[in-house]
Amino acid sequence: MKHERLVVTGVLTVLVFGWLGFLIHRSSRFAGTGLALAFGIAGAALMVVPLAYTVIKRIAFLRTRITKHVSMQTLLALHVYIGILAPLLALVHTGHKYDSPLGVILTAAMLLVVVTGYALRYLLPYVRDDLRDKLALLQTARGDLDNAWGVLERSPAKARGLPKMPLLAAGAAAFGLTPGFDGPAARATNLAESVADLEYSVRTHEVLKRWFSRALKLHVAVSIAFYALLAMHIWSSIYFGLRGLK
Repeated sequence: MKHERLVVTGVLTVLVFGWLGFLIHRSSRFAGTGLALAFGIAGAALMVVPLAYTVIKRIAFLRTRITKHVSMQTLLALHVYIGILAPLLALVHTGHKYDSPLGVILTAAMLLVVVTGYALRYLLPYVRDDLRDKLALLQTARGDLDNAWGVLERSPAKARGLPKMPLLAAGAAAFGLTPGFDGPAARATNLAESVADLEYSVRTHEVLKRWFSRALKLHVAVSIAFYALLAMHIWSSIYFGLRGLK
């Protein structure tokens, strides 16, 4: 998983910066050459593989038959690797020549599919795992804080050590400082600050988790639009290519 993420991140970086290459480079002739056509055909053919994984995953009959020979994990790896390689070939195919509105929209949809797929594959699991760890830490910190407050409630003398300006003291505690108070009072203040930090972090991660979860719907919707645009692009290339021959 780690090596896969490293490879895919590297190719994605090349893909994004390669797309932005039109700002400094533009080949008006390459897109119509036989080599560009070969890159385009190879990219379009490879793009069928990620689609196959999606179909197999959602159709139980196919999934049962195919997973007897190839695991879903292997199919997912092919989905990821080929899903990043095919757009790279397609990008080379363009030669940074974006004169056609269809070509521009197709390229934008392709990049959006790749980016949302990357977020679902690598960023969403990271957010989920980190959220689970933060929730476990929060539960422990709340238990420790309840114990610390219990000690102070049972010992009024120790509670007098609590700071008169709690906001200032909490800010100092964030930097590991407990000026003017120590013992159970310092422990309760530090724990309260830790709980507040963890609660804020958990809320942030929950928001990120919701947004990344919505990326699945966006990924599917944009993928459908992308394949429709790709079919239109292939049809128009064949149609106008045959007209050119006439």
